Amino acid sequence: MSHATSAESRKALENSTGVVVPVYFPAECDTAAARALLHDTAASLANELGDPRRICLSVDGDGPGVAIACEVAESCGAATIHSDTSRGKLAAVQNGMRQLLTDEDLTYFAIVDQDGDHFANELLNFIRTAQYVEAQADTATVMVLGRRISRHRPMGYARGELEELADRMLLDALQYHAAMAGKPLPLQFALALDEFPDFHSGFKLFTHPLVETVFRADPDLLGLKEEACYRHAVEAVITVEAILAGAVLASVNRTTLNEQPISTFALLERRQMVADKIIWPCKRLNIPANFVEQWLANHLPRLQMGTLVPEGREELTAIRALILKAFGLPSAHDAATIQGPPFI
Repeated sequence: MSHATSAESRKALENSTGVVVPVYFPAECDTAAARALLHDTAASLANELGDPRRICLSVDGDGPGVAIACEVAESCGAATIHSDTSRGKLAAVQNGMRQLLTDEDLTYFAIVDQDGDHFANELLNFIRTAQYVEAQADTATVMVLGRRISRHRPMGYARGELEELADRMLLDALQYHAAMAGKPLPLQFALALDEFPDFHSGFKLFTHPLVETVFRADPDLLGLKEEACYRHAVEAVITVEAILAGAVLASVNRTTLNEQPISTFALLERRQMVADKIIWPCKRLNIPANFVEQWLANHLPRLQMGTLVPEGREELTAIRALILKAFGLPSAHDAATIQGPPFI
């Protein structure tokens, strides 16, 4: 088998890799804590990349994030870009990627969240994985997912459960689309340790051709509100568009903190956010409504969240109702309608 050496991957990391850090801090945030976290993220990336100007701190809208990003960029040598209007993480990633694409020497492009929960030294493993898949699969289109060993530990119980649901539904949708297109979905580099990939991880790496395709164009809103695409279903949008562009998926383990030091998750309407993570990709991949309904019936009983009665079951049935409504189907809000086997 052909493996890139550590030295070869290190050279690619230092000479031909760019990183977008999407930045958003709400007006009421602790600016000192926010500055410290962003500085830690940017400084650690600067230690890995040969040119810190290939780190783009992309700020979503006005607010405290602009001043914080400018301060951090000046101290670390990074670049910045910001939009006047806050549209969501996807817009920040798009803007950052489009700026990095002006550097013709870049081969690999990464997304690293601002939250201090992504370790820059692990980028080398992402590069090595991408190079290995490029050689083994004879492809120039690779997307590497940063696989969290635990979703629950860094994010909390409820969010970990709900991301599992979104990941399982997304895998079903991608497999359905692949079957209908007559083109099998290659997952041999992504499923060595899991039943489903960590699609919603905020640590991803792409080869150059994918970035050109995925981030140059704006995604189709598919009749949904803009926030569904740009704030809620960001990782699903990126993943689906990459796979439609021919990406071969790979996973590499990444470290997480035992608890995220900062998160904007609580600022979003959780039920609608989770629903949109499922609605948008299923609409984009032309999944029939009855398949969406059955996949929900398949996966909801698997979640441990359903053992929290009544709160967990109520949350799941409310999310299911939002999804089915988007596909024109009725749904009972009664938690008892989550059906599973009588014995475990």
